[in-house]
Amino acid sequence: MMDSPAHSAVAPLRAYLVDDEPLAIERLSRMLALFHNLAVAGTATEPAQALAFLSSPEAEAIDVLFLDIQMPGMNGFELLSRLKYQPLVIFTTAFDEYALRAFQVNSIDYLLKPVDAEQLERAVHKLERLRPAARPEWQQSPELPALLKELAATLRGERHEYPRRIATRVGERISFLDLDAVTHFFAQDKLTYAVAGGRQHCVDESIADLERRVDPAHFQRIHRAVLVNIDWIQDLNSFFAGKVIVTLKDEQHTQLTVARDRVRELKLRLGIQGS
Repeated sequence: MMDSPAHSAVAPLRAYLVDDEPLAIERLSRMLALFHNLAVAGTATEPAQALAFLSSPEAEAIDVLFLDIQMPGMNGFELLSRLKYQPLVIFTTAFDEYALRAFQVNSIDYLLKPVDAEQLERAVHKLERLRPAARPEWQQSPELPALLKELAATLRGERHEYPRRIATRVGERISFLDLDAVTHFFAQDKLTYAVAGGRQHCVDESIADLERRVDPAHFQRIHRAVLVNIDWIQDLNSFFAGKVIVTLKDEQHTQLTVARDRVRELKLRLGIQGS
């Protein structure tokens, strides 16, 4: 964890920690103290206190926010939705489900509680590599506040209705597929297809649009061009050089490649421990 001499001249990243558990704040602060390229600039155990600080001019000096997702009164997503200035975020949570949803908000990373040293080192090094001179475009997206509010409402237990069917088109004919029967979606040659019963059906939506619209409890993005129905996954196999393949339980035993940067999220979703 010691920084090399090449990094010693670089100003340390300034972090702000938000967690309603004081012991969690203390533990994370001790762990972060081992990184010479990062300094804890402040902490808060009350979301309202954090909101006040992060809404002030002083917050512009903060490089990264370590943010708990589940907090009483105001959860992490809701806190972010109230900020005009969006900091870089590393979410912390005790629940895989919320970690996966947090990752969809373009956070730098997420840490599952209890945070371990390896997790934290990975996140801090990733943050250092991505250290931007200017804020990334996604932070300026007009869609971000709406997405954060939706996630906050979901975390509060407000019901979100997801579609049960998807429209497909062949020429002028439109038909509907039950999403439970769709094994996966894939994009190819600028078109998107839903696969059900071994047949491909053209869909007038991109993979990214489908990922936002369908129920995340059932569908998982495993590749930039593939969205899979996890209820249809039968096997997950690792091969040489880190290649991971999922086999579906359809009649064709369809095999789909999992992108390397999505393997960990899929394993967490399937309840598989380890990297």
